[in-house]
Amino acid sequence: MKKEDISAVKTLLSVPKRIIIVPHRNPDGDAIGSTLGLMHYLKLNNHEARVIAPNDYPDFLKWIPGEDSILKFESQRTDSKKLIAEADIIFTLDFNALNRTGNDMAEVLEASIATKIMIDHHQAPDDYAKYMYSDVSMSSTCEMVFNFIEMLDDTDKITPDIATCIYVGIMTDTGSFRFRSTTSRTHHIIADLIDKGADNTEIHNQVYDTNSYHRLQLLGKALQNLKVLPELNTAYITLSQKELDEFNFKKGDTEGVVNYALSIENVVLAAIFIENIHEGIIKISLRSKGDFSVNEFSRAHFNGGGHTNAAGGRSEMSLKETVEKFIAILPEYKTLLS
Repeated sequence: MKKEDISAVKTLLSVPKRIIIVPHRNPDGDAIGSTLGLMHYLKLNNHEARVIAPNDYPDFLKWIPGEDSILKFESQRTDSKKLIAEADIIFTLDFNALNRTGNDMAEVLEASIATKIMIDHHQAPDDYAKYMYSDVSMSSTCEMVFNFIEMLDDTDKITPDIATCIYVGIMTDTGSFRFRSTTSRTHHIIADLIDKGADNTEIHNQVYDTNSYHRLQLLGKALQNLKVLPELNTAYITLSQKELDEFNFKKGDTEGVVNYALSIENVVLAAIFIENIHEGIIKISLRSKGDFSVNEFSRAHFNGGGHTNAAGGRSEMSLKETVEKFIAILPEYKTLLS
């Protein structure tokens, strides 16, 4: 963030404001952690701050401090629209294009005359925000929220609740600190968060070690459906709507499943294709090793994007047709996948 922007934001936040904080649709640990961490910080500085998520999110994120105060736009439209219309400032976190909130919420956000501030680490940001803190080298938006608080000379105000929220996002978006985006700086921040009250063991247990019987059964089905294309160093998983229904699928049950495919020896590219009959789409998650960019791959072929080694996409074709398209494209990338 430019020095002049930091100064301007500091001035903007020097008196109490009505502030709305928004994550992307289908928010993950980084989205929920960053928005709640920022909310707690702003409240300490006497702002009226509220998080409005576009829709619901997995149960394994519903213990995070302050989570019970989040409004869901999809099910609480009247209250959400009123708060957005009254806001002085809108922070958008962990996304950089308003359509990532869904078309209905995007229209409401676009119509708002509030000052917009973006904090995000994804590629190719739109220019809707007056102030942008955009850095694709960052491990997570939560790491950026820590940096943002530091830019405002306020890290001494980080409470155990703020530390917990920020820790969640860094942990989840770095794959428990194993992804390449994890730096020595990331670890220094994590150490500071623990010193400020984040319980690393409890956080890990809440996010990763609490599973339902049905979620584990669905994982078993996903692994049964796992296919490997050894000549292209690629593996993929499919889950149909029928299979999701069979195992009482709940939001978040497929989180991280694609990583099983990526863990196979010699696999460079992994994908999971999840059918969503209600939305009429196939949701796609892509992961890669090394320099193969699933961000570019997804942008080129599946209406998505993200990071070099982790991206998402979607298809409006059938599950079978989507997988066939994926397989047909791969030979173009054989050299990059070798």
